[in-house]
Amino acid sequence: MTVNPGEVPETLDEDLISPDSRTPDSATGFTELDLALVDALQAAPRAPWTRIGRALGVDATTAARRFERLRAGGLAWVTAYDAAKTATVAYVEVRCRPRAFDRVSAAVTALPWVFGVDETAGDFDLFLSVAAPDLPSLGRAVHGGIGGLRGVRSTRTRLGITLYGEGRDWRMRAMNPAERAGLGGPPGPHPRSYSTHLHERPGPQDQALIGALGGDGRLGYAELGARTGMSEHTARRRLQRMIRDGDISLRCDLAHPLAGLSTMVVYRTSVPHALLEQTGNALARLEQVRMCVSVSGPYNLLVLVWLHGLGAVDPFEALLAERFPALEVRDRTVSLFSRKRMGWLLDEQGRAEGRVPLGLPEL
Repeated sequence: MTVNPGEVPETLDEDLISPDSRTPDSATGFTELDLALVDALQAAPRAPWTRIGRALGVDATTAARRFERLRAGGLAWVTAYDAAKTATVAYVEVRCRPRAFDRVSAAVTALPWVFGVDETAGDFDLFLSVAAPDLPSLGRAVHGGIGGLRGVRSTRTRLGITLYGEGRDWRMRAMNPAERAGLGGPPGPHPRSYSTHLHERPGPQDQALIGALGGDGRLGYAELGARTGMSEHTARRRLQRMIRDGDISLRCDLAHPLAGLSTMVVYRTSVPHALLEQTGNALARLEQVRMCVSVSGPYNLLVLVWLHGLGAVDPFEALLAERFPALEVRDRTVSLFSRKRMGWLLDEQGRAEGRVPLGLPEL
């Protein structure tokens, strides 16, 4: 049976699911099979359910139904967004005035060009990921659109330069390497430079495809064409070309606190420039590292990690000291609550409960 991306078969063969993997773990909300399914979709976000099921040792119907349950519960979702080379990206630290925090946090979360919002414990209150078409627009958006909000005390901006690894590269690692290898999919983390100007932006039709897939990255080609006003053939051809040329990023996200990854830490680090690329590439391959990017400012490497609790912070930093003796950790900031990730609105357990479609600032 062949099942296209986005299609859910009508029957479910539960006999292929072991009792231990059928019932969600009360501590996580995910079964072992669920986590392996997420891992498979991280490797190949739009692979047919037949290929996903084969890698997991279940049939296509079981894989599709289980993912639909995860998606409906906000536990996992496939999304899409512009590739790094088409965006000007910065990371903004925001300090709020007393009693203004909730208002400011809600206001920035509603902005379509602020694609990530984390409430933090550290010397700033909010950690934002923002995008703009070019550097002047980025400056106006940050200083006016964020700095001008009532209740903002100060902002500090670090421009993204080279992305060594991000959410689309991160893996749950719930499958064994042989199972994952059978899925193919994109290569592992590799450096990608952010854009600083507008001319590399995708055209209107490609933007329409990215927008539709942002809400559901596994939409079938017929539905994708209907939502964007294209024929199924045109939607298929254009999307396959964007994937081949690296003009779109697809990834499977999950409610990480319910998957046992309760602690997110943002590290500001320094490394000698001669070792920057080597260190960035190696860091991006660590299982704890969710994002690694070189940035402007006095600390040239920004690293975001997901850990199994605060008790894992010291062992992780010991690992950094052992493997990267030239790397200096200048600051660590713990996320208290991830409110938004790639436009998706999250609850306190990390479950997706809505979405603000991604867009660029209009200034």
